[in-house]
Amino acid sequence: MATETVAKPRTSARVGVQKFGTFLSGMIMPNIGAFIAWGLITALFIEKGWIPVAELGGFGTNADGGPNVGIVGPMVTYLLPILIAYTGGRMVYDVRGGVVGAIATMGVIAGTDSPMFIGAMIMGPLGAWTMKQIDRLWDGKIRPGFEMLVNNFSAGIWGAVLALGGFYGLSYLVKWFTDRAGEVVEFLVNNGLLPLTSIFIEPAKVLFLNNAINHGVLTPLGIQQSLEQGKSILFLLEANPGPGLGILLAYMFFGRGAAKASAPGAAIIHFLGGIHEIYFPYVLMKPILILAAIGGGMAGIATMAITNSGLVAPAAPGSIIAVLAQTSRDSYVGVILAVILATAVSFLIAAVILRTSKDKGDDDLSAATSRMEAMKGKKSSVSSALTGEQAGNSGAQPGTVLTRPVQNIVFACDAGMGSSAMGASVLRNKIKAAGFPDVKVTNSAIANLSDSYDVVVTHQDLTERAQPRTASAVHYSVDNFMNSPRYEEIVELVRSSNTEGAATGTGTTAALADDVQPAAAATTAAPAHGAHTAEPAAAVEGKGVLLRESVILNGTSHDRDAAIDEAGKLLLDRGAVDVSYVHAMHEREESVSTYMGSFLAIPHGTNDAKEHINHSAVSIIRYPEGIDWGGKQVKFVVGVAGINNEHLHILSSIAKIFTNKAQVAQLEEASTVDEVLELFGKVNS
Repeated sequence: MATETVAKPRTSARVGVQKFGTFLSGMIMPNIGAFIAWGLITALFIEKGWIPVAELGGFGTNADGGPNVGIVGPMVTYLLPILIAYTGGRMVYDVRGGVVGAIATMGVIAGTDSPMFIGAMIMGPLGAWTMKQIDRLWDGKIRPGFEMLVNNFSAGIWGAVLALGGFYGLSYLVKWFTDRAGEVVEFLVNNGLLPLTSIFIEPAKVLFLNNAINHGVLTPLGIQQSLEQGKSILFLLEANPGPGLGILLAYMFFGRGAAKASAPGAAIIHFLGGIHEIYFPYVLMKPILILAAIGGGMAGIATMAITNSGLVAPAAPGSIIAVLAQTSRDSYVGVILAVILATAVSFLIAAVILRTSKDKGDDDLSAATSRMEAMKGKKSSVSSALTGEQAGNSGAQPGTVLTRPVQNIVFACDAGMGSSAMGASVLRNKIKAAGFPDVKVTNSAIANLSDSYDVVVTHQDLTERAQPRTASAVHYSVDNFMNSPRYEEIVELVRSSNTEGAATGTGTTAALADDVQPAAAATTAAPAHGAHTAEPAAAVEGKGVLLRESVILNGTSHDRDAAIDEAGKLLLDRGAVDVSYVHAMHEREESVSTYMGSFLAIPHGTNDAKEHINHSAVSIIRYPEGIDWGGKQVKFVVGVAGINNEHLHILSSIAKIFTNKAQVAQLEEASTVDEVLELFGKVNS
């Protein structure tokens, strides 16, 4: 049995850099759309663009003889920095922090004539953090009725103070730093040394440290350079897909086993999808292949430097499509050649390594997990749990107990748009194929996670950073993003939690997403703790939700659609719904199956059909021989129409009965309607 191993202290520096990079990317990545918009407008309308327009590109003179301002300059000077500052401030102190951070950044912007991206990345979080500390000083001390007055004026006053400080102080420091950093880049370019940056960038990518470099330094400097020269080589130092593609091509031709078989799919995802993380495990299976990535990166950078090529804006994700979309008008030949040569050099080096090595890279991708941990000097506690003996939940963090149906899954990575987007897509398809299309699977940056998810999936090297933000979730770690065995475990967890019910017996009712209000989970769990008073069958009937005439022990239908009609007719006959609701029950079934497991189906209308409900009601029909329900055998069909929480007592009873095999047997053997009503009454008491 695998045992949990505490992370070694020597990894703290790496994790610290990762956290810093994650925070930086958390400010940049949500605003990539704005960067792309600026890049497209720049490429089209500046004086050297595809469609020069003086009024838009900001060149030439206007009708009054003054210079055209255009929208290219104001976007990069004001819009982009303020968006970054607001995002960073909001990450620290919600909307209040975002507003104060944006105000503070305006002072830095006005204090210099250069784009203040670095200033925004400082002032946004700083303004939010200081505002948070100030609010703590009078927390709980404000007289009732004066909260809004104090909050608004404190934010305004402190924002003004920070704006003045940025104008008279920080703007000069940031300008000095930006100029010195630009001089370093210029020195490297002029002396042909820029390709050497691949020695640091390519290993940093594999270790998930690239965001600190790319978003902390290269993107701000690249924007400055692009504004002055119309393009920048810096945008493609890290985003070039060539080095990773070369390695994957080498595995396609000279690898073995699972690595060779999966390399073609990985290459497509990497090159077209821009998800560079897909090739990391292939490198870590044979760490010396990092030389191929470095060689390819150097070849690509050298090619762009020689051809004086560049992009007008960041290419994110690093797809060849995004790269070409942001390529400067005069740089297509150089950029395409840089990608081709980077691929070729990386392929040749990787091919030589694979051909001359006794180990042809035939390990499966999961074996790269141990190599990754050994190379980084770290053993993840969660990845230890993945190899444990928990059936169907072996990927869960030790001590984590899921007490609710899985309804909300997030795949998280550094930036929230690369590996997480691909992983979420793969996992979403698997969960849909398993018959649970209403389980929500999303992707997110780790920095944007909140403790509102049931399951969190991350690369095993990022899990320890995601755990503190989502302490109540079950965590799974994966070592590759295409076919991790963890996906099957998650699907099984979804299946078991949504068909057999969680520990409190709420699994069935939680699946009624359209009819059960948010309080349903708490309501269904409450009877087990005595929150409701004893409520015999007669009292249940008295509520008018479940009546004697709404229970049939021997249904006459032979298929799913007919059974829905039969259950709907009972609701219709009672005047609980109109005929449109019955139609909506079929519509719901076509989109999402209401089969719950344990021979139970609970057909009900769509969310839009609630207006066709007159009062809450439940109908119960038993089919002793069973009917086919989308490939599942169903013996009990429960028609549901609910307004507010009036029907939740019955749903609670249904959930408890159908998560208890003995009670299901009692229901199967019941010979009278009274036995059915009594059974529900006993459970509800």
